[in-house]
Amino acid sequence: MDKVKEIESSFNHGISISERKNIIITGVKKIESFDNEEFLMETTLGFLVVKGSELEIIKLDTYQGNVSIKGRIDGLSYLDGNTKKEKENTLLNKLFK
Repeated sequence: MDKVKEIESSFNHGISISERKNIIITGVKKIESFDNEEFLMETTLGFLVVKGSELEIIKLDTYQGNVSIKGRIDGLSYLDGNTKKEKENTLLNKLFK
């Protein structure tokens, strides 16, 4: 159990975008939700939303906490704790429209 905590706390968070088509995110704890227009993920520094179009996961390394996404990147934003719950409600509303 302590080894898992060590691994999680040793993730460094970083973002690298190439030509607005590819994004590599490090320090990802888990992906909460995703579709072809939006990814919501928990990072070591908070929740991150990646918005765009035709988004898809290229590589997911859960052991090291790395995620690679391709598609058109339109925006990135970090959410605080209260906003995450509002965001989840919005995603559920999208599903049931």
